Parts: sequence; structure tokens; C-alpha cells
Amino acid sequence: MSVPNVKFITMGELLLRLSPPNNEKIRSTDEFRVTYGGAEANVAASLANLGVDSSYFTVVPDSSIGKAAIRYIRSNDVHCSPCIYGSGRMGIYFLEEGFGVRASKVTYDRKDSAFALYDYTTIDFKKKLEGFTWLHLSGITPALSPNCRELIMLALKAAKELGMTVSFDCNYRSALWGWQEARDCITSYLPYVDVLFGIEPINLPGPDGKDIKDGLSMNPSYKEQDRVFRALHEKYNFKAIGRHVRYVHTGSENSLKAFMWFDGETYESKTFRFNILDRVGGGDAFASGMIYAIMRGMKPDDIVNFAVASSVIKHTIRGDFNITDDEDSIIKLMNQDYEIRR
Repeated sequence: MSVPNVKFITMGELLLRLSPPNNEKIRSTDEFRVTYGGAEANVAASLANLGVDSSYFTVVPDSSIGKAAIRYIRSNDVHCSPCIYGSGRMGIYFLEEGFGVRASKVTYDRKDSAFALYDYTTIDFKKKLEGFTWLHLSGITPALSPNCRELIMLALKAAKELGMTVSFDCNYRSALWGWQEARDCITSYLPYVDVLFGIEPINLPGPDGKDIKDGLSMNPSYKEQDRVFRALHEKYNFKAIGRHVRYVHTGSENSLKAFMWFDGETYESKTFRFNILDRVGGGDAFASGMIYAIMRGMKPDDIVNFAVASSVIKHTIRGDFNITDDEDSIIKLMNQDYEIRR
């Protein structure tokens, strides 16, 4: 089902993904599966598959690999006309898929990529974003280079001038930058954000009014999460905040639930327990599910459960993208009765 009067755009690095087949380890494999992905691209593809008019901006090398990457995301009905073919290399990540007690492992090889090195001060972002109604960004992008940090700020300021809705996924990656550096940078973006996903590594207000230095519990109570959401909303006036909580039973079996701040209240989802085919992109599927449900005007309880159900379904799909083109299948899953087992 299409969402009328919405034109969505996101910006980020498109990556070449290489992973051994059959849950093999990199050191013992003699072949790799090839696909493409990236946090922002995953959100664009998920929304496009659900019928949202979605566009994607990135910079890829002007080579066969760069063109293949763009062709792949375009095959999921994502508009790629804003993209730039530049000089440099393609960012890569290697994925060892976990199984049982062995967790998945990601190894990045994305230094000095075409996306990281591009001079974004040469772009007129108001012109680039003209005609769009929703911009989505993530905390992975500013971790890549000073140029990328400038990209985020330029895009945020342009979006606010244009009156767009802005969503931002904190998406902290310790393999890309340090905690304090990430906290200082991402916190500076928050005044421009309407819908926030994840709450770390930003400055979090404590019960005494001072910032929490060590972050929030990975398994917060409703009361604790509600207090933090309310304090963040009071400080930044967010329209919505979403945070999913993962319980790891084994490398191939997890549970998920989520908390969401919306319209002055905190909501808690059902807890879903499931087996994993491919975990990568699960957080992006949660973000895209929540964005889609907000666009569709769903009730708050349904928004948070739709977002978690979207993520659960993504864990059953190989590759980075949540290729689910049937809203009803997500709604059917979110409406099932679940025994809350962690």
C-alpha cells in the first residue's frame, strides 16, 4: 500500500558485502557471497518495498562495482538519481554469520572510500532536498570522515529550512570511532532531529538532572525508559523516539522488544522470540517499520509493534534489505499472541 504525499530520501554509504556461505568462517572459506547494503540504503529499500516513494543519495566509484551497487538498490524500486559517481574505492564489509553459540562478526574495510573522501561543501543541499518531505540519516556516516560529518550537518540544516521531517538513527559503531567522539558529534545534531532511533552514545539526562556518563541499561525497565524519553523530549522536543531491546539466547536465536515515545507517552511492544537467518539490517528494519507506521498514521501501540515485527521478519531474509512488500504479513505477525519469554 502506497503512502500518499510523502517523498522520502536518505543519505549514506553504500557498501559491498562479502560473506562466506553456509555460516563458514572467513579463514576457512574459498568463496564469498556478494551483495550490497548499508544502514541508510537498508531503510530506503525497506520503505520502497512497502510502497513509499523513496530516494537515496550516496557517492560510489565510477566503476563496474559502483554501477553494480547502484543497480542493486535501484532494483528494489529506490530512486537513485541523487547519487554521484566519483573517484576512489568502494567501501567493503565482511560478514561471518554466526550460528548457535558463535556470534556473527563484521570486519570493515571502508577507509578512504569514494563516499568518505567526497567534498560535500560543493553540494547545494537545499536544492538536493527540494521536493522531499522526510530525510533520514544515521550516526554511521559521521564516523567515516570529517567530510561526512559536514555532510550530515549541511543536510540537517537544509532539511530544517525546508520544513522536512528529519529522522536520525544513532547507530554507534565502536569499530569506526570512539565513544566520547561519537557522543559529542551526534549530540550536536539533535536540535535538528524530529524522530530519533537509539539513544546512545548521546548525552542522556539522569534523574538528578546531570548527564549519565555510562549510558542506559541494555535492559531498562519501563519506568527507567519513560524517564529518559521524557527528559530527552523536554530538551529536544522530539516528535518520536524509538529504541529496540535485544535478548541474545544464542547466535541464531534472539528475542526483540521495543520502547517508543510518541505523543507525550511511552509505549512498550510485545516481545518476539525467533530464529535468525541473517541479522544484518535488523535495526534498520525496525527504523523503517516505525517510519512507515508513522507515515500511515497508525495508533501508537501499533506503530511500535509494527516496527518490531518488521525487524523480526528481516531476520528471516538473507542480505541487508528487508524485502517485504506486503504490509499485511507484518500486521499478521504483530497481532499474533506471544508468550513473553526472554
